[in-house]
Amino acid sequence: MRKVKLHKNICYLMVFSTLLACSTGQSSDQVAEENWPAYLGSKGSSQYSALEQINKENVRNLQPAWQYRAGGHSENGKSQIQCNPLIIDGILYGTSPDLKAFALNAATGEQLWVYDPHKDFKIGVSVNRGLVHWASASEARLFYSVGSYLLALDANTGERIKDFGKDGKVSLKEGLGDWAQDFSVSSSTPGVIYEDKLIVGTRVSESKDAAPGYIRAFNVVSGKVEWIFHTIPRPGEFGYDTWPKDAYKNRGGANSWAGMTLDESTGIVYIPTGSAAFDFWGGHRLGENLFANSLLALNAATGERIWHYQTVRHDLWDKDLPAPPNLVQINRGDSTIAAVAQITKSGRVFVFDRANGTPLFPIEEVEVPPSTLLGEEAWLSQPLPLSPPPFSRQIFTEEEVTNISPEATAYVTSKLKGLKYGQKFMPPSTEGTVILPGFDGGGEWGGAAYDASTGLLYVNANEMPWILTMVPTNSGKLSLGNAAYLTNCAMCHGPEKNGDGTGAYPSLVNLDSRLLREEVAELISNGKGRMPAFKQLNTEVKEQIIDYLFSTEKPEDFQNSGATANVNEVPYTTTGYNRFFDEEGYPAIKPPWGTLSAINLNKGTMEWTVPLGEFTELTERGIPQTGTENYGGPVVTAGGLVFIAASKDEHIRAFDKDTGEELWKYKLPVGGYATPAIYSVEGKQYVVIAAGGGKMGTPSGDYYIAFALD
Repeated sequence: MRKVKLHKNICYLMVFSTLLACSTGQSSDQVAEENWPAYLGSKGSSQYSALEQINKENVRNLQPAWQYRAGGHSENGKSQIQCNPLIIDGILYGTSPDLKAFALNAATGEQLWVYDPHKDFKIGVSVNRGLVHWASASEARLFYSVGSYLLALDANTGERIKDFGKDGKVSLKEGLGDWAQDFSVSSSTPGVIYEDKLIVGTRVSESKDAAPGYIRAFNVVSGKVEWIFHTIPRPGEFGYDTWPKDAYKNRGGANSWAGMTLDESTGIVYIPTGSAAFDFWGGHRLGENLFANSLLALNAATGERIWHYQTVRHDLWDKDLPAPPNLVQINRGDSTIAAVAQITKSGRVFVFDRANGTPLFPIEEVEVPPSTLLGEEAWLSQPLPLSPPPFSRQIFTEEEVTNISPEATAYVTSKLKGLKYGQKFMPPSTEGTVILPGFDGGGEWGGAAYDASTGLLYVNANEMPWILTMVPTNSGKLSLGNAAYLTNCAMCHGPEKNGDGTGAYPSLVNLDSRLLREEVAELISNGKGRMPAFKQLNTEVKEQIIDYLFSTEKPEDFQNSGATANVNEVPYTTTGYNRFFDEEGYPAIKPPWGTLSAINLNKGTMEWTVPLGEFTELTERGIPQTGTENYGGPVVTAGGLVFIAASKDEHIRAFDKDTGEELWKYKLPVGGYATPAIYSVEGKQYVVIAAGGGKMGTPSGDYYIAFALD
């Protein structure tokens, strides 16, 4: 088996990168050289490559160089690969749809080793966006998460490192408190290493029964917890008074699921957080809810808070900060300010001074309409930056109704009747509220790419409205099982058990014809695929849900309906995550439906915006290119190019970074819903994309495809 020549080379590369940065005026996190050594290219989340062999003049000659089948995908379109792989000294490290880790020869795609976690773990939510690499003078380790565990692998062999934690693993529930141990906790996005500490965030439930999203630093050698930052503050901690008195004992969320960014020169780690749970009703968490929906600047060595900024107060719209922020430089006259730029699901960019959190562009307070839901108190105002301008539309009105055909316009107009829309931050309602930008943005987890030589930030966006409808769960007409189902299951599978229509969350109608009661009980307890475990539910509640699903409820089950603790505490659920479509299944808003934009961070202006993706059947009908929904991010290169896949039409594309002109595209076997990586081996430049499909109802696959010049 080929050994990976890493250790001394890594040290030399770090020194050379620093020297080169000083000589060129670039920050060290901008200099990728031949490697792609960290998630999104660098610890500064630059999504930038200094390679320029592939450029505007020759990109049309780009062709597949190799293809690797990772295995582990589902045939029904439900699996995905969201991995942004690492490439270090000619070795590519990635993950498969079912969370195997592997190493490849990055020049040929030849497999070097595979680690299969299925022999050791029951795996629930199976999405992974990448790995973390660490090397000392004597060894190299890879870190990634499987289920509720953080694993350490030998980068040379793929074997678990036995002296890390217990048998090569540590629990991601470590330090969360005894009450949270039965709750779902995982980690889809890699953390970041500072010195001997791996700083990680987690993915938790978005319903009422959620673990807290504390940030933790694990020792890379021993696996011990070095520090914990409480995103739901405890008594005596800053922000404690922004929650109900005992919230720290039983409230969850406020987690960092999107990844984080490190400024190694200052030792500050920048961590974006998500919303508090339950996402859409906050009567049990009244207040601003620090540090949910915040950009945190922490001392990476100690976890001490340096500064923070909360982008949404008392979130009712699932407006998680969706991607790691970018370390950037802002030119103001003769001075240059080290800054950090955070994209949002709301299609905005917040820009702050890295050292103290001072906003570098004006921020306005937008008045928020009051909530009409029982027990809810929407916060009075929300902050929105005046510059740069938004990179996706902000309000759905009659003027924004789709115009691709008279029939589509009439259909969407009729569906609008009775819905609430037309204002920013319109709260959730039982009538139904149009959410724009939608639950997936605006900006999303693919992140933004930054070019320090021009000061341009490149970001893709969705222009998709969604409809959020709240459903009371404490009606006397409900059985115990129906009430428990609405509280715990309806957000994904729908209040009528019909699923979400895309296959991501299947229908549960006639479930008894497909599964046995024992099999459903196992799924509820341990999860599977996208479904998290619901270990926190007691046996009685689980049986009530199964009785409801199997239509075996008894007359007494309709007495004292809504009597479970969950239902009493949270009186609403939702009809699920529902995109707003026309009668043909296209977005209900005027095109474009997906875009790629270049934002000038020095001026706070929009440089250009172009559609991203195409529905060829609409183009053939004479409709200008509409763009599509898109998942995965861009990378920008010194060769003058922006590479991005992401679009529903399953292409990878290269754009002129100065003008937005499309210069090249290639049809992938399935959708590339991940962020590309760029690297060089023996003087030859490659662009690699994980193509796993499985989003937006598209087919699944298991491909990694690398492109190079003829």
